Amino acid sequence: MKIIILSLFLMFSLCSFSQDTQIALLRYRGGGDWYSNPTSLPNLVKFCNQSIKTDINPNIATVEVGSPDIFNYPFVHMTGHGNVVFNDSEIDNLRNYLLAGGFLHVDDNYGLKDFVMGQMQKVFPDLQWTELPYSHPIFQKPYHFPDGLPKIHEHDNKPPQAFALFYEGRMICLLTYECDLGDGWEDQRVHLDSEETRQKALKMGANIIEYVFSN
Repeated sequence: MKIIILSLFLMFSLCSFSQDTQIALLRYRGGGDWYSNPTSLPNLVKFCNQSIKTDINPNIATVEVGSPDIFNYPFVHMTGHGNVVFNDSEIDNLRNYLLAGGFLHVDDNYGLKDFVMGQMQKVFPDLQWTELPYSHPIFQKPYHFPDGLPKIHEHDNKPPQAFALFYEGRMICLLTYECDLGDGWEDQRVHLDSEETRQKALKMGANIIEYVFSN
């Protein structure tokens, strides 16, 4: 019954925007800097509210993997550079959250991908990561990205990739890799990115928000 109630709450939240809709930054254990890019989510929410007419609460919450409070947030963002560790109770909590209608976006700030993929394999042992093709709807609207994820920051001279986990046809987790969207969302003074680069990052972020809250 608890999961059913939480599922109804999350799915209602995903179908509408109001000042009650709030997104959160995920705090995790393992030593990775989960707190990196502190201005990124506030800037993304501001951009979405202005450009695609969402009405998301501008105050960004912080939530721990194992906290029941995670069910208050239909969209949770995770970033960082280092190690990630989920214990058994965190694995159960995150699994229940995602099955109840929640969504996890992981933006690799460099060095996060392998750790996250390994931990998410514990959360969903039967699911496999799928690389999204450029034709996927998440790259189509409201802004068109014919070549998939934009390249915001260079790390290893690799193309950006988007990987996803799907459960019963619904995307429950998105991993953006070799892209660094969060750096592009940050205040311009932080990384000194051009306005063109920042707009690409923000528009791709808006596509992710739009996709998650409309599917």
